[in-house]
Amino acid sequence: MPHGVIADISQQSAALRAGADHLEPTVVGGLVVEASPGEWRAAQVAPVEPIGSCAVLVPSTLRVSDPSVPLVVICAYLTTALDAVAAIARPGAKVVLGSGAARTIGADVPREDGEARFAEVLRLARELAEQRDLEIILEPLRREETDLIHTIAEAARFLDAHGLERMRVVADLFHVQHERESLGAVEAHASRVGHIHVADSGRTPPGRGDWPIAAFLDALRRGGCTADVTIECSWDELSEELPAALAVVRAADPLSLASPPAGSPREGRPSRRTPARGPSVAG
Repeated sequence: MPHGVIADISQQSAALRAGADHLEPTVVGGLVVEASPGEWRAAQVAPVEPIGSCAVLVPSTLRVSDPSVPLVVICAYLTTALDAVAAIARPGAKVVLGSGAARTIGADVPREDGEARFAEVLRLARELAEQRDLEIILEPLRREETDLIHTIAEAARFLDAHGLERMRVVADLFHVQHERESLGAVEAHASRVGHIHVADSGRTPPGRGDWPIAAFLDALRRGGCTADVTIECSWDELSEELPAALAVVRAADPLSLASPPAGSPREGRPSRRTPARGPSVAG
């Protein structure tokens, strides 16, 4: 079972040398950069190996739950971002859509309209991603970061309500802890989970706090989740601290001894790569 770390793409070599199975870079500021206000382009990056996942898909300035923002503007950004991801990703790579500020509805948008627009954007992002053999994964975020979708259970209900049952979700221990989502609920929805993030209390490296990393991973595995695990925390010196953190996570994960051979496809997902084409922005 692969265990990796979220960090800038420039740290991929250091992370792999420190024992990570993968590095999960951010899209915003890592794989795409703002060329001018509202205009984004692919960054010049040269990873040492293809990536299997990435995070922070949408910049905070692009309000994806606001119907007044033209869908063609959102489509243009997503096309640029997902092209940049696909250029350095392995087939079937996961793209985590958290982006709390971007998806916040806010007081100026009617709640029902904001939810409908976010669902429309998720549908668009899924279509664009699948054309590039990528998978969009929705991340619940604590309420300090957004006013829309805070728990794994809430994410599942939202996706079901909008006909997006095929979209999987992220189980992030940081948000589970802050939202006080029970491990029973985590296990009950584990079959919906396509990616896992972990940290310790205070978003420190695993092993430095008192969060239930082992119980969290055990709940997910008992519920049938076989997803990769990525550490998402703050570091003083990643290359020095990462080996110990990885050892803690691997010791806590019941599937640690079930890692696939190097270079094998993650989770046995078949390639769906098809020529990229522009989807309808009508949703």
